[in-house]
Amino acid sequence: MSAKQLHITNGGSLTDYLLKLGLSTPDNTVSWMETLCVGPTVVDLTSDEFFQKRKVFFKSFYGINLSKKRMNSALSKLNDVSGFDEVVLWFEYDLFCHINMVAVISLLEQKNIFLPIYLVCSGRVKGEKNLKGLPELNPEQLHSHYENRIKLNIDDIALAKKIWRIYCGKDHNLLFPLITRPSSFRYMSNCLKAHIRRFPDIRSGISTLEYNILKLVKENQITSRRHLLGYALHYQGYYGYGDLQLERVIDLLAMFFDETPSRLILNRKGHLAIEHQHNYQTEMNNTIYFGGVKSLDYKFNKTQNKLIKTVVHAD
Repeated sequence: MSAKQLHITNGGSLTDYLLKLGLSTPDNTVSWMETLCVGPTVVDLTSDEFFQKRKVFFKSFYGINLSKKRMNSALSKLNDVSGFDEVVLWFEYDLFCHINMVAVISLLEQKNIFLPIYLVCSGRVKGEKNLKGLPELNPEQLHSHYENRIKLNIDDIALAKKIWRIYCGKDHNLLFPLITRPSSFRYMSNCLKAHIRRFPDIRSGISTLEYNILKLVKENQITSRRHLLGYALHYQGYYGYGDLQLERVIDLLAMFFDETPSRLILNRKGHLAIEHQHNYQTEMNNTIYFGGVKSLDYKFNKTQNKLIKTVVHAD
């Protein structure tokens, strides 16, 4: 391990794991604790506008009072990188991590940090059936991932910054051409597809993630919302949502199932939704932001493979 590496991880859990294994030290490690895949964002992560938007969002969505002092303290190592000669990013295969990752790459430039950037990204692991997060890897696997870290080239960095700009903007259709763009980001294509399908389907008004959760209710003996949360965490694919994000999705979907003392049962609205027989977008009133746009602002047209602006919310 080079003593001149600055490590930026996807959270405290991984940071603790790296410290335990001796892959990093407290002095050269930054834990990125944001959840930029939900809530409003702006391109300049150093701006007061960014902090104010995230502060309001954290209070309304998580019930957390976001502290600028604490945030600046956590990222203080980025203020002076003269003691480092390269940056190592530790992010996973899912959308949650990838949005954070492209933001971090953009932040480095905004702070005039132009060191070589390496990426350690987990996902498919030889001999394993399921995709793996970095903290799920055993020590040998994690060391192997680190030894095989990928140096991002100029095109990779430009792609990450472009995705972040588009994500913070008003037209997420601009992401479509980037789905097939070759890069060192092995899972970027899957993540961009997953993001686009977070918008309500033009037929039912529910997203692909919401559709899949309702299918879990229909096809399994789900006993409670907590039980459903466990299923959703395990079967969410490339989204990478945590408990708090999925709990809100399940709360939005409560209109589609009935709760008995022993089971959640899909009701008539639920059946109509997963059969695409009725559009519930307005009734659900999902006010969540994805970067620069509201979920309500667009519908996903599977046939045309594009986002269609919702007329009632048009400017």
